[in-house]
Amino acid sequence: MPYDRIDQLPDSVRNNLPTEAQQIYKEAFNHAWKEYADREDREATAHKVAWSAVKKKYRKSGEKWVEK
Repeated sequence: MPYDRIDQLPDSVRNNLPTEAQQIYKEAFNHAWKEYADREDREATAHKVAWSAVKKKYRKSGEKWVEK
């Protein structure tokens, strides 16, 4: 299911990522949701794609996600 707003993202995303990273996650997830519509593991794939997009600009430093 695509996300309309970042406040709809899973708790694991909302509680850990900065706002900009949440926006990146949402956009990447929604794009992947459409791209992989024919896959049985569509949702899992979309989450993997979204995390990958976040990791291009952010990295985890201790307990926080920070911009690279």
